[in-house]
Amino acid sequence: MTHTTTPDGDDDIAVDPINRVLASAETRAGLRVFAGAQALQDASTVSYGDTDGDQWDREERAALRRVPGLSTELEDVTEVEYRQLRLENVVLVGVYPQGSQEDAENSLRELAALAETAGAVVLDGVLQRRPHPDPATYIGRGKAAELRDLVAAVGADTVIADTELAPSQRRALEDVAKVKVIDRTTVILDIFSQHAKSREGKAQVELAQLEYLLPRLRGWGESMSRQAGGQVGAGGAGMGSRGPGETKIELDRRRIRTRMALLRRQIRDFAPSRDAKRAERKRNTIPSVAIAGYTNAGKSSLLNRLTSAGVLVENALFATLDATVRRAEAADGRVFTLTDTVGFVRNLPHQLVEAFRSTLEEVSGADVIVHVVDGSHPDPAAQLATVRDVMGDVGARATRELVVFNKADLIDDDTRLLLRGLEPEAHFVSSRTGEGIDALRGAIEDALPLPAVEVRALVPYDRGDLISAVHENGLIVATSHEEDGTAVHAHVSERLAAELAPYAR
Repeated sequence: MTHTTTPDGDDDIAVDPINRVLASAETRAGLRVFAGAQALQDASTVSYGDTDGDQWDREERAALRRVPGLSTELEDVTEVEYRQLRLENVVLVGVYPQGSQEDAENSLRELAALAETAGAVVLDGVLQRRPHPDPATYIGRGKAAELRDLVAAVGADTVIADTELAPSQRRALEDVAKVKVIDRTTVILDIFSQHAKSREGKAQVELAQLEYLLPRLRGWGESMSRQAGGQVGAGGAGMGSRGPGETKIELDRRRIRTRMALLRRQIRDFAPSRDAKRAERKRNTIPSVAIAGYTNAGKSSLLNRLTSAGVLVENALFATLDATVRRAEAADGRVFTLTDTVGFVRNLPHQLVEAFRSTLEEVSGADVIVHVVDGSHPDPAAQLATVRDVMGDVGARATRELVVFNKADLIDDDTRLLLRGLEPEAHFVSSRTGEGIDALRGAIEDALPLPAVEVRALVPYDRGDLISAVHENGLIVATSHEEDGTAVHAHVSERLAAELAPYAR
């Protein structure tokens, strides 16, 4: 306790230091600070009418606004033992033009899910409305300063921009925010790096990362500007070692290009094995069905429902990277393959489209594409458009497409009606409950292409292998058993038709 002294020199009552500090804080709380100066208006004197005055520019001040419901920070310490340890605290930032606020919020929520999958805690998210991103700092220098204050207030150590930043934009925003700044592409590449398991998948991800990193190398101080050669060539080796040399950053770029060339060769070396398997299926005229769609739409769950494939299913974005091919059999005995492919996402980095082109060949070479859409997603139309854009990039736009709205157990009748208006011929299924699976299986079988040649033959009983091949790889119209053999009317491949030619009738 301390005592205060009055101006007359008399001691006053004892004052608690804590009460004095709290009283001072309450006094300051009534003041508004702009650019370091105290504005003398308090809540009772500030006017918030329809005409606020140009000097306040309220609309501009509110242009960088919060998006509620994005925080994924732990609320209870007891949750820690049930949840994977998170190392990075992030703030999300995005820019949207007039009239696209809802789409921008959906995109930012998707970025929050990406950040969560990559292993981060989303503390906050902000959006700024402006016609175009600022070419210097993405959100403008003033809003970048506000972002810096927000980052400091919530204790974040990373800022993630909801776009692909230019190298200069990232550096300028880092200089203002004083924390690490990354973009949407970096997060997606990081997730792919964590989830890649096969040799080909790891090579594809590393190639995409290096393609992204190459133009973004940045020197810190003199670490990227030291030169080899010159008067101290090769560490003072003297004559024969002097020369202009190359800077550290040039050396790193050369090493990256060398590594990229090696990875491209490795990926090309994987192609013959994949092509041989695909050629064998085509030689035997085995139709292929590719399951494509947005990430986390339930493609792997659907494959497991259709074929009992046992593929990893996880409520995470890009849980599946490597294509999985499983054998399936139609009700009429025909054999076909079902392929689970990598998921797509809006603004999918072009580096990944190029690096995973070999994997996406399974989509372009398919006879039927089962396009899976998350029926419970707030913007299924955007999912449809995004996946179809990527399908066009890999040359699969003309392939027969079956649209499937998955997670039907999570949507109500009104939502079904809206989705039916979006895609009148779509199928509604639930991989969890099994709803609509049988109808979808029948639709896939109906969509499978018929074998090329129609044959009528009387096959001797000692050539049962031909009848078995017709059952497995062809479509039987009619069969009957006669005295000299089995009469068969079927659609078969050209190779099998040639084997049946001696017994044609």
